[in-house]
Amino acid sequence: MWTQTASASFPGSGFREPAQESALAGAERRLGDELPDELRQLLLESDGIVGRTGVDTVWPVEQIVEQNLSFRSDPSFAQLYMPFDALLFFGDNGGGDQFAFVRTPRRPDIFVWDHENDSRQWVARDLRDYLGRSLAEGGDDWYR
Repeated sequence: MWTQTASASFPGSGFREPAQESALAGAERRLGDELPDELRQLLLESDGIVGRTGVDTVWPVEQIVEQNLSFRSDPSFAQLYMPFDALLFFGDNGGGDQFAFVRTPRRPDIFVWDHENDSRQWVARDLRDYLGRSLAEGGDDWYR
């Protein structure tokens, strides 16, 4: 279903081998929280999605874990940016901006974090909407 959704928006979408259930369980353990169900189901179909211009529209599960743990624990980020604890990053635009689910309070909406001004802006109502918007023609800064 998720690979079909991505392909419908961009037939050139790149897919990886499905993530293993054990990898997702390990990711949730390391992150201390469950992955959003939509994201979990997508990762079980393809461990990430590569979009236009080679951008990681959805990261592989290991990158999701590493990026989120880094953002939450890096002391220099704590001095530069608002806290990231309420977000679960899962993809980027290739230029530094990153896309995230809201963890607290849990909701299906997708926000973009602008790395230049630390803003967090709503961009999609759920993962399906995000894939449609981010993979359609319009470039890597489709949300601006």
